[in-house]
Amino acid sequence: MSNAGTERHEYQEIKVTLERILLRYGFSDSRAELCSRLFTETNLDGIYSHGLNRFPLFIEFIKKGIILPAGEPSLILAENNFERWDGNRGPGNLNAWFCMDRAIKLAGENGSGIVSLRNTNHWLRGGTYGLQAARQNCIGICMTNTKPNMPPWGGREARIGNNPFIISVPYEPYPVLLDMAMSQFSYGKMEILSQQGEKLPHNGGFNSRFELTDDPGQILRSELALPMGYWKGSGLAVLMDILVAVLSEGLTTAEIGKLEEETALSQLFIALDLDRFSTQQTAGRIIRTVLDSVTGCQPVQPGQEVFYPGKQTWLRRMENERSGIPVASDTWQRILKL
Repeated sequence: MSNAGTERHEYQEIKVTLERILLRYGFSDSRAELCSRLFTETNLDGIYSHGLNRFPLFIEFIKKGIILPAGEPSLILAENNFERWDGNRGPGNLNAWFCMDRAIKLAGENGSGIVSLRNTNHWLRGGTYGLQAARQNCIGICMTNTKPNMPPWGGREARIGNNPFIISVPYEPYPVLLDMAMSQFSYGKMEILSQQGEKLPHNGGFNSRFELTDDPGQILRSELALPMGYWKGSGLAVLMDILVAVLSEGLTTAEIGKLEEETALSQLFIALDLDRFSTQQTAGRIIRTVLDSVTGCQPVQPGQEVFYPGKQTWLRRMENERSGIPVASDTWQRILKL
């Protein structure tokens, strides 16, 4: 996050402030505590685009009745190590946390756990649920669909979602964590850069004239993000939409696009209990071998470091624990007025 227009706050100050606001909007004590913690830890990890930056919109969706503070998942189907739940329009981060917790419990019983979720809201930072699994010594895999915000490869209209995808692996001091959308840049990242008046480092989508652009504001207005890897990202987005909707019997991206707001999403959570498939010694050796190979690569620019997925997040977390969590000043003022 740019230092311009930002201020640093202690973890507990942010968490208590958010918790107090959530209590005013109908959250129970325990749900307000967890929800505020998930928002705060997202900023602690330096994922500013999906943390406090989204809190005012989160509250706006509560006011509109899109997010129901008391909405909790209800079980639809249980079959061996698979469960299907309905999110009942509850807070997306609480629903996702619950479903990954169910997947972890099923993995403890069966070696693997698969939980699908329908009729839920935006899960905010998807990496949260990968970390949740990894910290219970599980490999975590999760995915969600979104409203239409990308053109399929070869098309000129937003017909597919940028459908985030997460894989996590237990590792110390911080899990190996891949958290990515199927667009070249996430919409949250583009929102942050647009607010700061900055351009993308590469073309990230199309403007209203269907011209490639590095201007995040133009892409946000057109909602025509560029699929990562072009046809590869487009294909992955399509298949993930099918997977999450079929397994949850929920809405597809096309159906979500017909709604007034982005809601009623379909999601999938998978946990694999690492202790069932490998010893900690063997798994640790394999993971270290891969990561040592990656980080030992000669960098393009002398003096720079080659990172594995999750390493930069861990470094940001350590810095923010030492110095306080950066928050955009205007965002903090908006939050205090909620």
